[in-house]
Amino acid sequence: MADLKSMCEKLELKNVKTYIQSGNLIFNSDRQNSDLENDLEKAILENFGFEVPVIVRTEKELESAINNNPFFDKDSDIKQLHLTFLKEKPCQENVDKILTYNYEPDEFKIKDKDTFIFCSGKYHQSKLTNNFFEKQLMVGATTRNWKTVMKLLELSEN
Repeated sequence: MADLKSMCEKLELKNVKTYIQSGNLIFNSDRQNSDLENDLEKAILENFGFEVPVIVRTEKELESAINNNPFFDKDSDIKQLHLTFLKEKPCQENVDKILTYNYEPDEFKIKDKDTFIFCSGKYHQSKLTNNFFEKQLMVGATTRNWKTVMKLLELSEN
């Protein structure tokens, strides 16, 4: 993560912070999300030798996702909640198709570039995986548990 942080600073990103060993970054920039995603993907390939989809969200977008989680309320067990960040808004045809899948008691809801997941058990036992959403929606994605999502917002506010 130290090397990732250093790489970001060379790209002139400001106030770079990392969170746990999963590639979560918080930084300041005036550049567009799509430009940042492209530049970070290229830099990761050049510096570390592997391709990964980079998904950038603003603090406002992250806060909006948290406020709009249809599965979160005061009685929620956050261990059952996950958020899949989509690289782009999926086409309606793919959204309609994925909505035909039923993996109850696990559930998901798609809102723009966010997919909210409720897992009745453990996430690694669910069929609602990151690969499932990437394959069905045909967009890059990355999934975080709700504790991480909340921590990312907290770090972005500091």
